[in-house]
Amino acid sequence: MSTKHISIDQSIMVAMSFLALLIFCYFAGFPLILPLLVFFCGLHLFFFKKANPRIFLHLSLLLALFIFAANALKTFPYVTHFYLPAASVAMLTMLLFNDVQISFMMALLSAVLAGIILGFSLNEVLIFFLGGLAGCYRVRDARTRGLLIEAGILVAVIQIICAFLINPVMNKDVLIYVFKPLALNGLICAFVVIATLKVFETIFGEITNFTLMELTDSSHPLLKRMVVEAPGSYHHSLIVSNLAEAAADAIGANSLLVRVGAYYHDIGKLVNPEYFTENQMVVGNKHDDLEPSMSRLVISNHVKEGIELARKYRLNPRIIDFIPEHHGTSIMHYFYQKALAEGSQDGLDERDYRYPGPKPQSKETAIVLLADSVEGATRALDEHTLKRIEDTVRKIINNKFIDGQLDECHLTLREIDIIASTFVRVLSAMYHSRVKYPETIHGNNPKKSSKEGLYSQKPDPQKGAGGLA
Repeated sequence: MSTKHISIDQSIMVAMSFLALLIFCYFAGFPLILPLLVFFCGLHLFFFKKANPRIFLHLSLLLALFIFAANALKTFPYVTHFYLPAASVAMLTMLLFNDVQISFMMALLSAVLAGIILGFSLNEVLIFFLGGLAGCYRVRDARTRGLLIEAGILVAVIQIICAFLINPVMNKDVLIYVFKPLALNGLICAFVVIATLKVFETIFGEITNFTLMELTDSSHPLLKRMVVEAPGSYHHSLIVSNLAEAAADAIGANSLLVRVGAYYHDIGKLVNPEYFTENQMVVGNKHDDLEPSMSRLVISNHVKEGIELARKYRLNPRIIDFIPEHHGTSIMHYFYQKALAEGSQDGLDERDYRYPGPKPQSKETAIVLLADSVEGATRALDEHTLKRIEDTVRKIINNKFIDGQLDECHLTLREIDIIASTFVRVLSAMYHSRVKYPETIHGNNPKKSSKEGLYSQKPDPQKGAGGLA
């Protein structure tokens, strides 16, 4: 999402959006300072957040729709302006972009714009601003729809408290024309967010926790296919998701995005599942009869095929990123060494045995890359002692670091160490040893089981054929 330069196309789009907002404000009779205010907020995002201009365009669309709503409400003189759902802008921003600073800016902008368009005083602007902040903070990391209703109630409570603190007078007019609209305003904000969230999510190409939760459902067609057609890969994905989610929680990354990305990172194996070790339960290793170069093509193709499957099932681009980036440009070590062992060094290029990439571009995809490699390596160990697991985890992560696979994901050395420690803790618990229970001893025959001791008695003729009256 970060960038240091704006392309010409992006510059043109930003300029056109600014010009469109300027023309609208001119013909609507709004102060022309509004487009300038929005423009400088975009500069703030670029210079301090290094945000992509695409986000600026998305936020501008949200503000433009809010201006339309405020202007429409202005045409109804008998409806109090306190019904304007200003807090919904900040709540939508938090849900869509999961960024506190951007949400803070949008809460301020929506309150100021409402004040300019509807002629609010500074006190009323503050009411909307603080209500918006309360709403966006409450919906942060929300995973259930009920939290949106709770956020709406909180917005109503905060706005009423602010109104009372500004003018601590209680009478019938205040109750009817101030407190009642502000109370309903919070619920209106919640319903606006619920009704429009999916629309903006689709338009902006973002992904919210609600969509991520839907993708974790095992009834999703891709996951159902994995269970039936590639059960080994499905089980591998579950273990990787547990490892990656724990590591993401430990360093403060988006753990839910990591879990879902791990679920779908290997869906390309659905095309030729029998060519991957974890699915070779009955037949032998098909690569034994293939040249290393052919095996390389089959294995590397699961990345391209996974991307095609993900697009066919309309997965969000944020999820699709996990498919190529969880391998980065790592080398297919087994087949490369096999090619070297077969004496084909002449003309052999190591780059031909590397995945196409790109390298992980985010902390989330980097965590899945590490979890995927660590899970396979520890599963292959002949004994799963704490020492062996820790040595293997540290070695795998160190190799990925030296190979440059973590160069573009902004993970710090401290975070990498935390990830390694988390992997060791989870894997140690997963492969913990179990106590061997002694066999039950019956009389003088210690090998006789309880079932044998019950039913091996000869029938008593006096009690019938069953022997157990």
